[in-house]
Amino acid sequence: MLAAASRRFRHGTALALVALLGGAPGGLAQAVAPVTLTQAPLIRAPLPAEAAFGQAVAAAAAEDEAVAGFYRDRGYRPLWTGAADAGRRAALLAALDGAGLHALPEGRHDAAALVRQFQAAATEGDRGRAEVAMTRAFLSYAREVQSGILTPGKIDKGIVREVPLRDRREQLDAFAAADPVDFLRALPPQHPEYARLVKARLALLSAVERGGWGPAVPAKALRPGQQGQAVVALRDRLMRMGYLGRTATQIYDAAIQAAVQEFQFDHGLTADGVAGEATLAEINQPPVARLRAVTVAMERERWTNIERGKRHIWVNLTDFSAKIVDDGKVTFATRAVVGSTIADKRTPEFSHRMTYMEVNPDWTVPPGIIRRDYLPRLQANPGALGHLQVVDSRGRVVPRSAVNFAAYTAGNFPYNLRQPPGPTNSLGRVKFMFPNPWSIYLHDTPEKHLFQRESRAYSSGCVRLNDPFDFAYILLAPQEADPRAAFHRVLDSGRQERIFLKEPVPVHLEYRTAFTTAKGRVNYRRDIYGRDAAIWQALADAGVAQVAEGG
Repeated sequence: MLAAASRRFRHGTALALVALLGGAPGGLAQAVAPVTLTQAPLIRAPLPAEAAFGQAVAAAAAEDEAVAGFYRDRGYRPLWTGAADAGRRAALLAALDGAGLHALPEGRHDAAALVRQFQAAATEGDRGRAEVAMTRAFLSYAREVQSGILTPGKIDKGIVREVPLRDRREQLDAFAAADPVDFLRALPPQHPEYARLVKARLALLSAVERGGWGPAVPAKALRPGQQGQAVVALRDRLMRMGYLGRTATQIYDAAIQAAVQEFQFDHGLTADGVAGEATLAEINQPPVARLRAVTVAMERERWTNIERGKRHIWVNLTDFSAKIVDDGKVTFATRAVVGSTIADKRTPEFSHRMTYMEVNPDWTVPPGIIRRDYLPRLQANPGALGHLQVVDSRGRVVPRSAVNFAAYTAGNFPYNLRQPPGPTNSLGRVKFMFPNPWSIYLHDTPEKHLFQRESRAYSSGCVRLNDPFDFAYILLAPQEADPRAAFHRVLDSGRQERIFLKEPVPVHLEYRTAFTTAKGRVNYRRDIYGRDAAIWQALADAGVAQVAEGG
């Protein structure tokens, strides 16, 4: 499959490799495997000449301690270019040739160039330099397919995720001791989501090659019962996207309405079966736009190539949802409100561990909100924001009459603002804590009306939950015989109290505009913060292949 996919999308690179190696009918792996560097014309100098080879390897690797140390500790024995290394060499060449399958920059993983370098090797020095070139190619490929091409924080300051980069020397030692095919196959993320995204990307590439999904629907809105050419265009796009079976109807009938509803559900839209302006805007997106979203999702999946936890919490900011996942299955889901699209209110992306919930919480206003929003209001009117207490550095409530707000600036305001516990508290009746440098947490809210909206980016950064009590019950279930009763004993007392989780739960705040269901159906969401557009541009700048626009 890998070789077939690479032959299809590398525009002849695999065929060129086969030609360079003399041709072989069994695919790239078989084409490369028989070639050894003791065969003419790859190596023309007699073997062995360990000293010359070792000197060339040492010189070529001198500026890279991981590579230099690896060869030094193995006595400069070859990893790739010896007579016994054909299988290891073939496995890597096949993996490099399939880089396009993973949406990696193909120009940086050029198997044909390595083969040409081998073919041109006339001395042991040449062979040593070819040896190091292949090691560098291995390390570059391993890093990108395992942990991503980009550094997230350089793309957007709101992506504060730490990417799990593997130690390069450890990678080399592990590869040298492993079955090469198995090792290379295990490098990409092993989470089922990644495999489904790879499959979705191939399907989208195929759709683009076929010319897209047909003409855009030329209407602002369409409703059940309507007919005409716009309905025909809607019908045709729904069929080509896989939402509607073959039909010749020109009427917006029940089948089209059901297909529109299914499409709306997959795109985070109100599923009313009416093709309104927002729905048609999504229906008219070309497959190349979806291809970019899936390509970005694959890169994001590589950034989160970590153990996510047997039980974990997944918050997808673009989906405005929070889910509890147990053994790979969603066991609880609730609507969420996330950070506003205003630049300094956007919810950051990171992973952490939830350790406790605070019942009947107070709310200490974050310093950024004080500086940006509240201090100016208090300077204009010291009686404003009457629900908040002014608190000094020792936690004592200070009468407002004792504070001259006009005497302070955003940089030297010495007080905190605090809202006491209660049903109108901005955090509601419970917050879920995974202490982090960005003061982000999940919490209840008295503003329940916001959960009825389709787009829910309204908070100052934290994530509000529509069903926080049910969320608490599920989290407490592993440690309480009656989690509901245990929670309400504290809640109903009115006391501000922490309930610690005996087993901390990983929390992953992610931003996925493309994600799949267990059955492989791809869901798409709008790029509310513009982060994925920036990632796509960075991927394109790094050399990820672009595809021409299609319908």
